[in-house]
This record gives sequence, structure tokens and C-alpha cells, in this order.
Amino acid sequence: NPGTVVSPAFTLDSVPEGTAFIRFRLVDKNVPDFNHGGGVVAWDGSKTVAAGAFKYKQPCPPDGSHTYEWQATAQTKKNGGKLGSAKAQRKYPE
Repeated sequence: NPGTVVSPAFTLDSVPEGTAFIRFRLVDKNVPDFNHGGGVVAWDGSKTVAAGAFKYKQPCPPDGSHTYEWQATAQTKKNGGKLGSAKAQRKYPE
């Protein structure tokens, strides 16, 4: 069972004009149906989102290494209005 932890810091690049919120979601590419959660943060135009902006279920693969992917979606509203998205992934544990 993964523990609930605070989010890491994120560095942003090429955020679309009109973005008011960014939705973050962690996906286990080996078990995509498991909900690791994420959060929505108001975007103030800065290039970073501070650590601890939301909580999520940490990576905790039951067997070996899994590939995890952070998905970030730029939005005009807290619950929609998608403007663009980005992804970054890595194996855990390495």
C-alpha cells in the first residue's frame, strides 16, 4: 500500500497562454488502472510549482521496477478547458 506524500517541485516550460490552472496526475504505466492521484494548482505565471502543492499516493511497485509518468495539463478552468499537456516519466526504483 503506497503512502500519501506531498508533491515534488515541478519546473514548467512553454505553458500555453490563457492557462489559469495546471492539473497534475501520476500514472503507473505498468498498472494504469491504479489511481495514484494528483492535484490541481492555480498557476501564477511562474516557471515552478513548489513542492507540497498537493498530495498523492507515492510510487510503491509490488514487484520490481515500474515506469511512472507525471502528466500535466494546462487548463483555463479548475475543472476543464484543456489548453495543452506534457508528460515526463522514469523507472522507480531505478
